Amino acid sequence: MDTAHNLAARKTVVRLIVESALVAGAALSAPALAPAAPPPLLLANDYDDAEVDLSRYWVSEKYDGVRAYWDGKRLVTRAGNTIHAPEWFTRDWPTDPLDGELWAGRGRFEQVTATVRDLEPNDSAWRHIRFMVFDLPAHGGIFSARLETLRALLSSTHIDWLREVTHSRVTDEAALQLQLETVAAAGGEGLMLHKEDSLYRAERNDDLLKFKPYQDAEARVIAHLPGQGKYLGMLGSLLVRTANGTEFRIGTGFTDEQRRLPPPIGSSITYSYHNLTARGIPRFARFLRARPPDEGVQDPD
Repeated sequence: MDTAHNLAARKTVVRLIVESALVAGAALSAPALAPAAPPPLLLANDYDDAEVDLSRYWVSEKYDGVRAYWDGKRLVTRAGNTIHAPEWFTRDWPTDPLDGELWAGRGRFEQVTATVRDLEPNDSAWRHIRFMVFDLPAHGGIFSARLETLRALLSSTHIDWLREVTHSRVTDEAALQLQLETVAAAGGEGLMLHKEDSLYRAERNDDLLKFKPYQDAEARVIAHLPGQGKYLGMLGSLLVRTANGTEFRIGTGFTDEQRRLPPPIGSSITYSYHNLTARGIPRFARFLRARPPDEGVQDPD
């Protein structure tokens, strides 16, 4: 015969089973969350001096941060995922959509990505980040008009970490090259050229151009190849695959720490190179950085 103690224990087990079933049923019947929708962003092509009338372009520094989009209420990544910034960071921002870059200074890309990925915002880390705004996607006018409106809009906010990207003009190719060399020597990534009379179109086109001292692209890590000599027991090189299926190795550009803890297999990385071989393999490929997890394999902007 069951004791009172055994009967109570059995009732508890039955109750837990029923509760678990109800929770599972509710989870199954709940509507699935829709995947994040990427914001409608203008994307850049590479600069080709043979086909560009520089007199029609505004020039600015290309910031090595995280592309972000303010939709008037929330800040999202290029892939459409919510950026969990502290409440004070976006307080009193304009309701106008803003296109820009979360940036912590030259050479601090990893610092920015680590901060942006946090689901619980690190308040002290966010104190070092600025949102560098370079466009007003919903304005409707040409870029020169959008730039004028942007300057007036941000100057009226008096928010130190919400800043307009400085744009200027260049007279010719030599002046543009000198500006690139100056930015690169100071640790900058390169330049952006924005066509003065262009409308904001959510596509990749020549209205926006990127100009760097090297070419860069992205690939997915498919294998870790072991090192030899001083790198014995560490990463020797990455075997990577581009979006078009090209596979090749990258063995330079890593710190010792990155060789001890390389980018995970399946993750995306950005690499630099100088032109392609006849077989389509990037020449002198060099590791630059790991990409944020939600950006995937795509051309960086």
